[in-house]
Amino acid sequence: MGVEGSARGLRFGLLGPVRVWQDGAARPSGTPQQRALLTALLLREGRTAGPAELISALWGEQPPARALAITRTYASRLRKVLGPGALVSEAGGYAIRVGRECVDLFEAQELALEAEKTRAAGDRERARALIGKSLGLWDGEPLAHVPGPYAENQRTRLEEWRLQLLETRLDLDLEAGAHAEAVSELTALTAAHPLRERLRELLMVALYRSGRQAEALAVYADTRRLLADELGVDPRPELSRLQERILRADAGLTRPGTAAPRFPVGAPVLVRPAQLPSGVPDFTGHEDRVRELADWLADPGHPAVAVCALAGVPGVGKSTLAVHVAHAARHRFPDGQLYIDLQRTEPRADRPGAVLGAFLHALGVPQSGIPEGREARAALYRSVLAGRRLLVLLDNARDAAQIRPLLPGTAGCAVLVTSRTRMVDLAGARLIDLDVMSPEEALQLFTRIVGAERADAEPEAALHTFAACGFLPLALRMAASRLAARRAWTVSDLAARLADESRRLGGLQAGELAVRAPFDRAYRGLGPGQARAFRLLALADGPEIPAAAAAAMLGLPLHTAEDLLEDLVDASLLASAAPGRYHYHDLVRLHARSCAERDETPGDRQEALARLLRFSLATTAPPVRDIRPAPVCALGHSGPPLP
Repeated sequence: MGVEGSARGLRFGLLGPVRVWQDGAARPSGTPQQRALLTALLLREGRTAGPAELISALWGEQPPARALAITRTYASRLRKVLGPGALVSEAGGYAIRVGRECVDLFEAQELALEAEKTRAAGDRERARALIGKSLGLWDGEPLAHVPGPYAENQRTRLEEWRLQLLETRLDLDLEAGAHAEAVSELTALTAAHPLRERLRELLMVALYRSGRQAEALAVYADTRRLLADELGVDPRPELSRLQERILRADAGLTRPGTAAPRFPVGAPVLVRPAQLPSGVPDFTGHEDRVRELADWLADPGHPAVAVCALAGVPGVGKSTLAVHVAHAARHRFPDGQLYIDLQRTEPRADRPGAVLGAFLHALGVPQSGIPEGREARAALYRSVLAGRRLLVLLDNARDAAQIRPLLPGTAGCAVLVTSRTRMVDLAGARLIDLDVMSPEEALQLFTRIVGAERADAEPEAALHTFAACGFLPLALRMAASRLAARRAWTVSDLAARLADESRRLGGLQAGELAVRAPFDRAYRGLGPGQARAFRLLALADGPEIPAAAAAAMLGLPLHTAEDLLEDLVDASLLASAAPGRYHYHDLVRLHARSCAERDETPGDRQEALARLLRFSLATTAPPVRDIRPAPVCALGHSGPPLP
């Protein structure tokens, strides 16, 4: 976070009551809701928070009717306190831009990280002093008296981190030989947190080193009884091994300067990530499916990690639906949400090892604690997520092999995947194929974008527009956005432009978004044989093409052609309503034909059609080229045939 202008001299307190100082003098931090807004912005560490995110942070699932206006009022009041250099408006949201050293929480994190590095280097005394300095920044309950679900979740996270710091400092106390002094503090802490096994471990070591072997063993017996009564589980292996060492009077336990049994150096300070992108405000359709999937992902009864994979033709709205479902379910995953678009263009962005590194860092693992190698990172990732409830959204995945290293290892977490490929080889996953919109859903989306006045004025032209878009959500959104940007156009003008198949794909774009783009990406991901089949088979007219006709057209044995066709079905570039019969979505067919015109010679295109004609004449079936194109409703939506 950068510091500029009037932001200089500001300091913020989060590790206690939320407070603001300017050049050492206390400033009013406002009402509790205003402090909640300040908290949410500071914890974003300079990143912009959108209105929807801030409203959710302040009021959760039940915001007031004028939540947006109230949020803006709070922001205006904050700006008067902080000055324009600290609170900035950006992309419809807000951000606070100050240095990390200006926030006590981030200063405490830096001290803890430095202590970790110092301890790893062997300087235990300095590490102990740094941890003590980090703990000294706390002033009671963090985010005290700040309302809202976001603050409550963050309070829980920060209390957990404080306990981890205390455990680290007490561990260092034992290494320094201060076992007698540590006993009283550990006794109080174990009473306050009776199920925290690490504290009991340290107390057993402190008692044993103080010559109180029987009391140390009594702590173990009490722990075992408590865990059995409260949770129905046994103590973890580390605690059981410590009991055995005490029973046999292991000499290694009595030497001050040796570490008590502890977690590895680099154990993460757990962070609650909230990485979901914002959803679209005009989301349409799938209401029942959103509720069903949100409930299914969050169901605590899953015996393993809940994994749901959405697939469908490019542009059918997989990512939009997944983000909407994730937001609907996020309040049931109190440990946070991770998100990655695996289709990003940055180098290595789609590689599991790089993704694991980014996820671990987002979960609070310092860069120095992230191991090299995908397998080591995956193991640490599973360890960090063990016992937590966290939602992972993996968008635009290539295949199941890319997904497997990114799956948590234990139940409680859930994973939502989107991909053009049907992940039939992702064991235990719930697979869902998305379909195009119904006419009613298409009209609803169209109306939300262009307005009821224009949509209602020309219902027939609107229906022809939907048909030209193949009822594909992305295409409908592009067409409607283009019409909304051109006030002089009528719906009939738009329908007339889209009626020309040679210009249709080029007309379905708005700004940087274009229907052609996801089709191009899907095509580039095909193997040579799959790409050839994709473009050549589109030259045939008719609502569908039988596998035998496709084999003849491609000049391949039937079993080879069927394998290619099934590959295209798995890639969501073909559909199959019945075994051995295949069809394209209208817009996918247009794209495939444009690929054939670009990547096949005229002679090759003519020869493929000639092979198809010879096949048709040699069988009892009518020539495929003479079959009338099917009405759009045959492509999957539930509406009636179009006139």
